[in-house]
Amino acid sequence: MTASDFETVLELRRYTLHPGRRDELIELFEREFVEPQEAAGARLFGLFRSRASPDEFVWLRGFRSMEARKEALERFYSGPVWKAHRAAANATMIDSDNVLLLRPVRRGLAAPPPGAGVHVTISSPAPPPESAFAAFETEPSPNTFPRLPVRTDGPFSVWFSRAASASASELVPTTRSLIR
Repeated sequence: MTASDFETVLELRRYTLHPGRRDELIELFEREFVEPQEAAGARLFGLFRSRASPDEFVWLRGFRSMEARKEALERFYSGPVWKAHRAAANATMIDSDNVLLLRPVRRGLAAPPPGAGVHVTISSPAPPPESAFAAFETEPSPNTFPRLPVRTDGPFSVWFSRAASASASELVPTTRSLIR
């Protein structure tokens, strides 16, 4: 998978869910929210379960620009699909505000080499290791869609990599994830 058209702005979204509700949210998300968000102008790359936290859902979506992000989010969150299913989605969540708005450092969000799962490293600003298949830094632009808060406690560096064997810190792709 190549996502160069959609990697100018990336959201890394980490949701804390009510105990035992992760699979419920993932099923709803995959069934109802992927295609409508993409039709609105977003590109969903990765949907993940965290091995370390059974009540965490992690996902990535990208946009061509900050303005395109604003337009896509306005279309989706004011549209009929979100209105029909937002109560069910929100009922699974304790916190949905752990969101980093990122821009690429290393271009080419592409399918990583085969491995057990995806590891996401979030650190203070630092160059990514050679093992990273994608690397990002905090996007400094103001949030163009304030209905969805993003973290402002950065800056951060974020990179995605694979490990040779499974570990508790990895993210396991769901069936709809494009990053596997």
